[in-house]
Amino acid sequence: MAHRRRVPWWLVALLVIGAVLVTGALPTQDARALAERTLPVLVFVAALTVVAEMCAGAGLFDAAAGLASRVAGGRRWALWALVVLLATASTAVLSLDTTAVLLTPVVIALARRTRTPPLPFALAVLALANTASLVLPVSNLTNLLADHTLRAAGVGFLGLMWAPALAAILVTVAVLAVRDRRALRGSYEAQPPHPVRDRALLVVCAVAVGALAVAFVVGAPTAPTAVAVAVVLLAATLLRHQKLPVPAGDLVPWRTLVVVLGLFVVVATAHAHGLGTALARAAGTGDGVGALLQVAAVGALASNAMNNLPAYLALEPAAGTDPLRVAALLIGTGVGPLLTPWGSLATILWWQRCRTVMLAVPAGTIVRQGLLLAPLAVVAATLALVATS
Repeated sequence: MAHRRRVPWWLVALLVIGAVLVTGALPTQDARALAERTLPVLVFVAALTVVAEMCAGAGLFDAAAGLASRVAGGRRWALWALVVLLATASTAVLSLDTTAVLLTPVVIALARRTRTPPLPFALAVLALANTASLVLPVSNLTNLLADHTLRAAGVGFLGLMWAPALAAILVTVAVLAVRDRRALRGSYEAQPPHPVRDRALLVVCAVAVGALAVAFVVGAPTAPTAVAVAVVLLAATLLRHQKLPVPAGDLVPWRTLVVVLGLFVVVATAHAHGLGTALARAAGTGDGVGALLQVAAVGALASNAMNNLPAYLALEPAAGTDPLRVAALLIGTGVGPLLTPWGSLATILWWQRCRTVMLAVPAGTIVRQGLLLAPLAVVAATLALVATS
């Protein structure tokens, strides 16, 4: 019997996009508005992926993990705490998907080198790749989509979201520290640092990431800034006569971006045919405590059911232009998708990376952590939003 080849998801997405546009199922005006909003976001993701790959190739993530190992002084709990800081910073500045893809294998290798159980470290990265994704617009694709609405309302992202972001991170760290306290006892012998292949390139990457973080905090345009830094790091790598960390055709995750664009198109088409009415009823109205918890809860449930990117776009009209309701929706779709392995793209990527480095993580482990974290983090972040509004 002949082996049947599975049709790749990116090809399915292209066919769907083509069919929707050719048949007119998505009106031309709606398609144009969708392109104006989403294409800059996808360009940003592509550029930031190049930045992250160049940094990984230069050894920046390995160097940071090695520094954490030495600073922890042989104490497992201190090493875990430093990994938490690293995962939080990576998610905030380089996005949750970067943390899932590039930091996960580094952290697992670090745990194995120090004879520490790797699962608590890997699960902390998974959790913080989601719950630390409210810090900056660049931390999550949904944030970038929402930033458009918030800017139109004259509201700064960081000023609105700092308290929910902090609450979500603190709850995550506290819950995981209590859960994994037994596995984090004891000590290890610090290993000598890995030799740096090109110290000058490593310094360039570190400075570039620091500059990128400052630029994002002060509100520099995200896509042009990320593209500029990506070009600088790519040029620096080539000028130093270093090999690219991945084949040139894989530097930009174009297959993933096509699938994401397909999801956007499907949701926009469904909205053009009445989906928004049903979702508006589920999300309710108002910006009181109960109303904001309702928006966040609906966003979290929708994200776990169908992935947070289409869930955000589907529910955005129900949130309207009220910054508090938009923020509550961001909490639900950013912090909430921890219950299912497909709730966020970061979780899918994290799971794949764990399998690549031979760390078996059953789906039930992901679900149990999500059941433990998601309700607490979503409620805490929403209450922090209300308290500081």
